[in-house]
Amino acid sequence: MLSTGPQLRLLRLLSCVTLLLLFQVTEAKRDLKSACSTCQKITDNFNKGFDRTAKQNFGGGNTAWEERALSKYETSEIRLMEILEELCDSSSFDCNHMLEEHEDHFETWWFKSKTKHPDLHKWFCIDTIKVCCAKGTFGPDCNACVGGSDRPCHGNGNCDGDGTRGGNGNCSCDEGYAGELCLDCIDGYFNEVRNDTISLCTDCHSSCKTCNGATNQDCDECKEGWEEDEQEVCVDVNECSKDPSPCEEDQYCLNTEGSYSCKACDEVCSGCAGAGPDGCQACASGYQDTEGSCTDIDECSQPEPICTKEHEDCVNTKGSYVCICSSGYEEQDGDCVQKAEPEKEEDSEASEASTSPHGEL
Repeated sequence: MLSTGPQLRLLRLLSCVTLLLLFQVTEAKRDLKSACSTCQKITDNFNKGFDRTAKQNFGGGNTAWEERALSKYETSEIRLMEILEELCDSSSFDCNHMLEEHEDHFETWWFKSKTKHPDLHKWFCIDTIKVCCAKGTFGPDCNACVGGSDRPCHGNGNCDGDGTRGGNGNCSCDEGYAGELCLDCIDGYFNEVRNDTISLCTDCHSSCKTCNGATNQDCDECKEGWEEDEQEVCVDVNECSKDPSPCEEDQYCLNTEGSYSCKACDEVCSGCAGAGPDGCQACASGYQDTEGSCTDIDECSQPEPICTKEHEDCVNTKGSYVCICSSGYEEQDGDCVQKAEPEKEEDSEASEASTSPHGEL
């Protein structure tokens, strides 16, 4: 029996080997898909080049003579070379490598097989170099995808590796569909049509978590924010009618279908039930109720003056007031004192002269 140390080393070695094999398999599948994508691009570009050169000729002055004496440009090697030169970008290594490796196949197809096998992608990518499969099939042997090659995943998803020599053929279902065959519906959808080969999943009503029909009467289970009424119909829960309110004191509650939101009260309110000055439950300090709406109190218009210091004026602000010194006065040590008059230039000169030690002759 192995000791604990050798057992651990063996387990680690096996784990590393397993991970390496999984990595290699994953990379191999990715390479197979990439090869097919490259081949598809090459054949697509070939078809574009074929169309582009359809009305060209040898470029000489006597095209009719050249075609009689040499060959028709339409089926010439010159035309083939002109098409091949434009198949790959200079920076695409995979494309250029595949083209260089299989250029002789294009010559074979061009001169011998084009008439019998006009579909270049099928002849070259699928049947000749075998890097692609027909649509609806996948893998090394081009097996049919789940649901059949005519309608992979029953038309409700994508087959892994579809059209390539890679993948596993499993379905990745479209939104609303589930299951290995993409025939089932996820929560929030119901089967409007369903048999062994066709499934149509349709949205439930917005109030339903699960359902068997399109209305709020067809809910099997209500979504959060909805509840069944006496008729077993899913109706909206009005969270804003709950006591206490789900919102803060300086907010009002706005009910929405299946939910709610909290909105800030107007600044003139002390608590509110709705938007604006009309929605206040009480007025904030500095505001008063005027016919059901909170308005600013003009403290400066009160019978008793608020700013009581000498030479002080009251200025009203939103929800408050300020006391400032009257015109011609400035604040010094909490009092309003008259601003000093600026000295005249001649007075300043006379003052300087009288204080100078040489002021007398």
